[in-house]
Amino acid sequence: MVVPESQHEHLNQNDSIGQDTTQQCRPSLCLSQHFGGPPYLSTNGSVASLNTRIDNEPQEYTETDFLLPTKLYGASTYSRSMRAKDARSSGVPAETVCSMVLQILIPFLLAGFGTVSAGILLDVVQSWDVFQEITEIFILVPAILGMKGNLEMTLASRLSTAVNGRKTESAREMWMLIIGNLALKQLQATVLGLLAALMAAVFGWMAEGKMPFNHVVVLCSTSVSTAFMASLLQGVIMVGVITGTRRLGINPDNIATPLASSFGDLITLAFLAGFSQWFFSIMDFYSYVLYLVDLLFLCLIPLWIILTSKHPASLILLRTGWEPIITAMLISSIGGVILHKTVSDPNLAGIIVYAPVINGIGGNLVSIQSSRLSTNLHLNYSSREVPEDRRGCYSPCTVFFGSGANHQSARVLLLLVIPGQFIFLYTIHLMKGGSTLPSLLLIITFLFASLIQVFALLCLADCLVHCLWRRGKDPDSYAIPYLTALSDLLGTALLSLNLFILWCLGDAGSL
Repeated sequence: MVVPESQHEHLNQNDSIGQDTTQQCRPSLCLSQHFGGPPYLSTNGSVASLNTRIDNEPQEYTETDFLLPTKLYGASTYSRSMRAKDARSSGVPAETVCSMVLQILIPFLLAGFGTVSAGILLDVVQSWDVFQEITEIFILVPAILGMKGNLEMTLASRLSTAVNGRKTESAREMWMLIIGNLALKQLQATVLGLLAALMAAVFGWMAEGKMPFNHVVVLCSTSVSTAFMASLLQGVIMVGVITGTRRLGINPDNIATPLASSFGDLITLAFLAGFSQWFFSIMDFYSYVLYLVDLLFLCLIPLWIILTSKHPASLILLRTGWEPIITAMLISSIGGVILHKTVSDPNLAGIIVYAPVINGIGGNLVSIQSSRLSTNLHLNYSSREVPEDRRGCYSPCTVFFGSGANHQSARVLLLLVIPGQFIFLYTIHLMKGGSTLPSLLLIITFLFASLIQVFALLCLADCLVHCLWRRGKDPDSYAIPYLTALSDLLGTALLSLNLFILWCLGDAGSL
């Protein structure tokens, strides 16, 4: 960049000339924007569009020039970061504590009632023939439900960040982003469904010492079909929710992730129960149907790869986004083993109703916080750059104590646990036909377990999101799968311990 000395001195000596020039150029600036080219102001006071002047522009620019194009002016990393902050700071709708609570509360309650319904449904279908004969399906349940965190919530978080970052202003860009992400999600659902079934079969074989091959085929067909159909339906709904919330001026980070799971558990369990019972009923007479189903979904994989490759962001995730979701699936499968062992004990069989609730609510709350933290980092910090208070030793106090919006949201989410879970616990009791409140001991132990779970998850979310960002990884794609899987593991383990304590104290009848 050539900076003529005389011209630079002239500008520094006469500020009024610069001011007059700026005022005279405002009309031209608007015209340049109207015709599509980003405007800039040269040292001689003229305004021109980048499209018409970038190739023919000479060579003489100063650092005082207004809005120099990036191609022409090699700014420092810091200055680019600061300009990005200024340009994007208006992307997230301003929110007060009251508006934050209202935006979170309604989806939270909807999600909670969805998980309650899923728990009641699971309690009903556990007596079906397929669940009695192929008990490994109980190992499959947390892994299949965990795909909501691996896929749906991750999609919601990515799209929320894109919307808040004004990356969907162009209709063409928006549809490329949506199609690429939905195709990627279908591909991931197919692969994860197959892996989850194989993991359930392996764990079942390790636990019982045998695993009939036809049971493995039923598990694979059920898992892949459930994952594919549930993912497709929820993905389309999620796209509509996020685009709708943005038009209404609502922060999608507060709405999208809980709505992604509001009826996700119920839909997924309904597909799981329906497909498993159907495949089990035709297993001995039309076994070829099961093989054809698996083959059909596997043959669609090249199509999803082609569609995913159309968008650069989804193409990157196609290459690098498998680690978190596969690891999360393994973690959820461990939770499934705990559930399978607990359900096999008649004294603790009541866990089946509460497992989707404690796991789902914990995952919903931590996903909101993770999505908010990720959006904040995307909009306000360059890659590998973290806030000052996250550069030293980590402390849980930094999660909840502070004046920032994310400190407030962490406190709000933690405070929602006790009243929310009490409502859901009472709802379960009513739906099971109870005319009185659950026992006091059940209420206390269940609420305490839920509080410990959510507190630990919020602390883990804050640490994990900032660690991933510091390492140059996108928290939108990495954090939520890990967090929801840990929610499944912690929730199932704490709930099993909770019900074991109740049984030891002679209060098992309250289950």
